[in-house]
Amino acid sequence: MRQAGRYLPEYMELRAKYDFLERCYNPEIAAEITLQPLRRFQFDAGIIFSDILLPLHKMGADLHYRPGVGPQIDNPVRTPEQVRALKNFDPVRDLPSVMEAIQICNEKVDVPILGFAGAPFTLACYLIEGGGSKNWIETKRFMWNHPQAFTELLNRLADAAGSHLQAQVEAGAAAVQLFDTWAGALSPEDFLQYALPASRRALSYVVDAPTLFFTRDSGTFLPFLPDVGSSAIALDWRVEMQYARKMLGRIPVQGNLDPIALHAPEEIIRHKVRDIIKQAGPRGHIFNLGHGCVPTTPISGVATVIDEIHRWSWEK
Repeated sequence: MRQAGRYLPEYMELRAKYDFLERCYNPEIAAEITLQPLRRFQFDAGIIFSDILLPLHKMGADLHYRPGVGPQIDNPVRTPEQVRALKNFDPVRDLPSVMEAIQICNEKVDVPILGFAGAPFTLACYLIEGGGSKNWIETKRFMWNHPQAFTELLNRLADAAGSHLQAQVEAGAAAVQLFDTWAGALSPEDFLQYALPASRRALSYVVDAPTLFFTRDSGTFLPFLPDVGSSAIALDWRVEMQYARKMLGRIPVQGNLDPIALHAPEEIIRHKVRDIIKQAGPRGHIFNLGHGCVPTTPISGVATVIDEIHRWSWEK
């Protein structure tokens, strides 16, 4: 997850030349950033460089990115009237650069290219708060004080995210992932009422391609996740893989090494990789991090993880 950028010096060179939205909206630059980690490492797939908030930008959010702060939306949605005022989103019309970047990558590499989108609840969090948050107070205030308008917002965002995922598939993405990064901030009751149905609606748009669903802090929600309708479930590092297997049954899983473990000594990294593989078992497992790399991630740590995965054999 989050293969490109941050820890790669070649990415930092591009970052010095172009701001974040320029990198996302220029298909040649986005494709180049996608390909950078594939040149360095033997990944089994590439993840297109983009951002989950781009659909919000096209729906009317005044979006910009502040270095060291992250995404900021200067006109947050706080009323039912503002929900109704959002623009309709058409991924082919509004985000052609993402589809073009996928096509460019497919022309240059043989490994599959994966697409992604933000899940409705997570998109709503950013849209209502106007940026990141620890407690998502404004989001929950809106959810509880205007439940009908909040559901309307989630449905509109589900249609946007779902159509965006399917457009990426039609452009050549081999699989797509839906990120509900902040759904773990909800109680099980609110997750079942709001986030899960909205994600299921988004994923229902995807045909003829595998889908993955991810949320952080998903341990409480594991019994519910089979109902989201994805081909596989991606797990964060706070969930024991063996326990997740028991709760999810035969659904394939992705994950779930702690991204900060890439800073550990080599033998500790190798031990953690082997332990996750053993717990996941010899079926339906995509080894991955439990969230994205951080800017200080050592390149040697990434290389060690990949080497240990390639060393593994169930026959040994």
